[in-house]
Parts: sequence; C-alpha cells; structure tokens
Amino acid sequence: MPTTESADNDQLFVLTAVLLTPGQFPSVLGDDYPEVCAGLGLEPYAEGYGLVLGQDGGGARWTVVTEDVSLVACAIAAWDCGMEYDLSPGESSIVAALPGWPLALAVSAPGVPAPHDPEREAGEPAPLCPPDAEEWGPAQRRLGADEIALQWAMWREQVDGEVTFAEPGDEAHEGVRRVLKEARGYLAKPPPPGRVRSSFAAGEARTLRIDGPGWSMVARTDDIAFVLLDEEPGEVHPVGRGPELPGLLSSLDELAARPV
Repeated sequence: MPTTESADNDQLFVLTAVLLTPGQFPSVLGDDYPEVCAGLGLEPYAEGYGLVLGQDGGGARWTVVTEDVSLVACAIAAWDCGMEYDLSPGESSIVAALPGWPLALAVSAPGVPAPHDPEREAGEPAPLCPPDAEEWGPAQRRLGADEIALQWAMWREQVDGEVTFAEPGDEAHEGVRRVLKEARGYLAKPPPPGRVRSSFAAGEARTLRIDGPGWSMVARTDDIAFVLLDEEPGEVHPVGRGPELPGLLSSLDELAARPV
C-alpha cells in the first residue's frame, strides 16, 4: 500500500489520487476549475494540484493537496497500467491536508479502522464529502456527461441519422438552443478555466466537454454532440452536425483547456 505523510506528519495510507487542473478535474465537483477549487478552499492557480486520498493510522479520511502535479500524474498513469508506484509528495509541495474525501471511494486501507471523518474542534470546517448524486441535479448531470464521453461509441450507435443541428428560431428543443447559444457566447467572452475541456479521441479528432449553468455538452470535433440539462432529468439530446456545429466545435477546441 503506498504511503505518504500528511501535514501533521501522521502516516497516510494512499488509496487513490486525482488531478485538479484547468484541463482535468473530477467533473462531479463543479462546472469549471475555479468552482471546484472554491469548494475545496483552494486558490485556482493555473498550474493546478494533485489530490491524494487516503486514511491515517486511525482510519480517518484525509485529502492531501500537493502542488507536484507531475508526480501525481505519473502515479495515476502507472496505476492505470497495473504498475506499482509509491506516491509520496515532498513535504514542501504539500499545500494542505483536508479532512474527509471529496469523492466517494469503495476501497479502504487494510489493517486500520474503517474509513471515518476525523474529529474536529469547534469552529473548524466540516470534513469534505462527496456531492449528492443520488437524484438528478448538477452532480448527476455532469456524471452523465462523463459516461457519454467514456462510452461514446455506444451512445453514438443509438442516434438516428435524421438528427439535425438545432438552430435558433426553428422547431428544435428550446433547451438545446439555449445551450448552443451560450456555448457560442464562450467564443466572444471566454468562460472560467475548465468550462471547455479537450481530450484525445480516435484519429485526429478531439473529445470536447463543455459545461455551463445547468447544462453539459459532450462532442467529438469530427462528429455530433450530446446535451444534458438540469431541468430534464435523465434526458440526453443529440445535436447533429448541420452547417454550423463543425465550426463551433473547432472554435471551442481552440480555447479549450487540455489535460496535463
């Protein structure tokens, strides 16, 4: 089990780690990078952070925040390949040790008590806890968009070839028109970092993730888009290529944040 040292020098049994950068962060926590940072009490520095989630010797949940983004990225890459990697951020790189976990984990460290929040003194902030994603709302909407991005081929196969691009003024879905209008607005007035993210896709295409107040859009630069809305629980709206979507996606990709 990898270990590191928390800010109070209590041994931390590392369970997992995630990146928190403008181009890559847990979507469930917010629509953009500054929003996620604010929820964790962190400054939204452009370089970003690594979040190391684990338990101390008494089983308490802790989230160690480190500025050593490269170290965390290397650890995640190694773990994804089934390799061992001892994630031990240097003490000078540790920004904070926050009680609790911002994400739900189904694993725990062996040989220590079951995961629990550490005791806190009066006046101290409440421990971090995962957003409630049991019922439809912003958190579940963003998780749904994550799933579409991961399972693009499956979702794409379900789309009928007659889907057309939603234009303002036509009979298309009003919510979709609003999303497309707000997404176009990002080209004139760039949104907060992380509202538009770009990652690798098949061939020379890119997968785009665009978020806004009450909505998420997932698209491939060489294909269509899918829109999810807070006001329509569980609904996924395909947006066909049409004459304008390709140019919109290409322009959004140019201003998008990219993973480390």
